[in-house]
Amino acid sequence: MPRPFRAPFGVAALVALSLAAACEKVTAPLEDPASTSYAPALRVNLGQMTRTPSGLYYQDVAVGSGAEADSGKTLGTYYVGWLSDGRRFDGNRDTGRPFTFILGTGAVIKGWDEGIRGMRVGGRRRLVIPPTLGYGPRTNGSIPAGSVLVFEIDLVTATAPAPST
Repeated sequence: MPRPFRAPFGVAALVALSLAAACEKVTAPLEDPASTSYAPALRVNLGQMTRTPSGLYYQDVAVGSGAEADSGKTLGTYYVGWLSDGRRFDGNRDTGRPFTFILGTGAVIKGWDEGIRGMRVGGRRRLVIPPTLGYGPRTNGSIPAGSVLVFEIDLVTATAPAPST
């Protein structure tokens, strides 16, 4: 009688171990922006960029003169995103439709929430985002796990929320 009960338990234990192994977090090494090589077309020169304590690098390519990007404001942006080797993975500059989001709410990757703050409408900023502020150790579409991301972002609108009544 004990024999039939052992077999299902043994099978269940093997299935549980297999599922646990399949659910383990697969991690990739995270690129370091300071030791990454950048495609020349990206015009990344970390020595000319500002580095924040989080490891984000930014550079104002053109300083705007309009409203400032600040937490809670709805921003409209045109952007292009590349991997460090120069492969474009995303962008909307050619669409004629700005990408909009509310700054500081986690609607975008952390590198954008941090890197766009302080920009002014009419400005263009280059960001070099470490994986810890991007997609981390996970693959996201055509972005390999652990990748440094390079963006050029044009801020076209920065609208404060309507006052509550």
